[in-house]
Amino acid sequence: MEVENLANGKYEGKEAIVIIGAGPAGLSAAYDLVSCGIQPIVFEKSSTVGGISRTENRDGYYFDIGGHRFLSKIDYINRLWQKMLGENLLNVRRLSRIYYKGRFFNYPLVPSNALINLGPIESVLIVLSYLRAQLQFNTEDTTFEQWVSNRFGSRLYKTFFKTYTEKVWGIPCNQIRADWAAQRIKGLSLVAALSNAILRTQKARTLVDQFVYPLQGPGMMWRSFQQAIETGGGQIHFDSEVLEIGSENGRVVGVSFSKNGQPYDIPADHVISSMPINRLVRALHRITPSEVTDAADGLSYRSFLIVNLIVRRKELFKDQWIYVHSPEVLVGRIQNFKNWSAAMVPDPEMSSVGMEYFCNEGDEIWIMPDEQLIALATSELEKLGLAQGREVVNGFVVRQSQAYPVYDEGYKDNLQTIKHFLDGIQNLQTIGRNGMHRYNNMDHSMLTGIFAAKNILGEQHDVWNVNEDEEYLEEYREERAAAALSTEILETAFCRMDKLAFAVAVGAVSGLTVFIATLWLIIKGGEVVGPHLSLLSQYFAGYSVTVKGAFIAFSYTFFWGFLFAWLFAYLRNLLVAYYIYRTKRKAEMFSLNDLFDRL
Repeated sequence: MEVENLANGKYEGKEAIVIIGAGPAGLSAAYDLVSCGIQPIVFEKSSTVGGISRTENRDGYYFDIGGHRFLSKIDYINRLWQKMLGENLLNVRRLSRIYYKGRFFNYPLVPSNALINLGPIESVLIVLSYLRAQLQFNTEDTTFEQWVSNRFGSRLYKTFFKTYTEKVWGIPCNQIRADWAAQRIKGLSLVAALSNAILRTQKARTLVDQFVYPLQGPGMMWRSFQQAIETGGGQIHFDSEVLEIGSENGRVVGVSFSKNGQPYDIPADHVISSMPINRLVRALHRITPSEVTDAADGLSYRSFLIVNLIVRRKELFKDQWIYVHSPEVLVGRIQNFKNWSAAMVPDPEMSSVGMEYFCNEGDEIWIMPDEQLIALATSELEKLGLAQGREVVNGFVVRQSQAYPVYDEGYKDNLQTIKHFLDGIQNLQTIGRNGMHRYNNMDHSMLTGIFAAKNILGEQHDVWNVNEDEEYLEEYREERAAAALSTEILETAFCRMDKLAFAVAVGAVSGLTVFIATLWLIIKGGEVVGPHLSLLSQYFAGYSVTVKGAFIAFSYTFFWGFLFAWLFAYLRNLLVAYYIYRTKRKAEMFSLNDLFDRL
């Protein structure tokens, strides 16, 4: 449909469903609606689909905007990927390393390689630091630095985590909230990495050896989505920026956008937004309270740029990507696209790399001219010993703004304020990484879009509660119910013992037992009354087999029964709490994702 007809509201009597953004989340929402016979309207600010997961093509060379593996625990998403590309999905054997202090460390960890690179003394110190962290109990987990140090030890944190993380985020690790760590580092641990390296257990999601990848990069996947959406009657309008969203009585009623500098207004019955949530708030400025605007202004994003280089060499290095932890160079991560798929490079005698630089919009490296960036990337590639500068024959720069939502000190309160405001708009939903200011993965972004679409179709899903590794689809609900039942049983089995009630009960039973035994002997009578029970007088001062002695015995036995029972309950609760803590820590370690892949 032409934009002019769209603006005139010619929908042939159908509901107008607007989706903002043609990244993985927006395209998944649109595809789900098209599959149900509904034709949504998608507005994309850029000129292509895929968002940060897109693929750039220059002279037949394909470049990811960062490498994107297709790896998910969610069967529905895996089947959807397979449906879209089929034989064009490759099985790729993973190979990545860390560059630190002039040495390459295999990642995931290979003990022999790490031992040689670190040296035996440093390796022992790291293990000792790790063991010390495991003995800690009830430590504070407020910041990223604390979160990692408490789980892996401070020495490993300083060796591998600190430098790279601060290079990525541009702020100290003690200013990054632990929420980000808890969400993103969901499986990596020294134990998990060693277990994978030695025993090949592959417990953690991204410590697997293989993943799938489109023949010509992830953009190939999103172009397939685009084709399916447009074939089904959906519309995708490129170079179209949403400027304002109109609302009345708690509902969205229209969207204003610009295309090629020309403004347009269209009515809207539903809006699904994957645009950055702070921009969404600004688009709703006519109804936005000042405190919500302030919260939106308080959200931060980290950007990055990628310098793509074409190198005259058949083989550069064996990895798909390298994490560069060394602070003496600015580059943070290096992609070797030929090792993702040979089809990414048209000439088998050539190679292509992506030099990724993490930055903020407007800072020195962001505004640096492309020629200088290409020269910088070329020199750093040579400095790292990966290629000679003279071998670089061409290059170009891609800048990606608002790539990563920042989990800084105030983000949670700001996000909660915004979410509370948006909850009051009935027919508006936010999805995806930037739409929810949540550092999630591609499959999770897709899932939020799918469930937003299903909400329009009459289902009820809380998109904000769709977690990264949660099998949220219908076929997993029985498993979730069983898990909930197991949790309930465990909570019942390990519930806290009431110390006072238990102590009173044991004290009372103990006291009454001796009290009744004494009275029984008195009532029974005889020439010798209670010679054995009278031995208690050696422990209970003033005791005798008399009515007075019965009360004395009750007092003593109640006191000591109370004391021992209270101590027993206290120690039992302490041990159970520690056992649960250690169990959770162990489960956390073995259910995690690889940290650096999640940056």
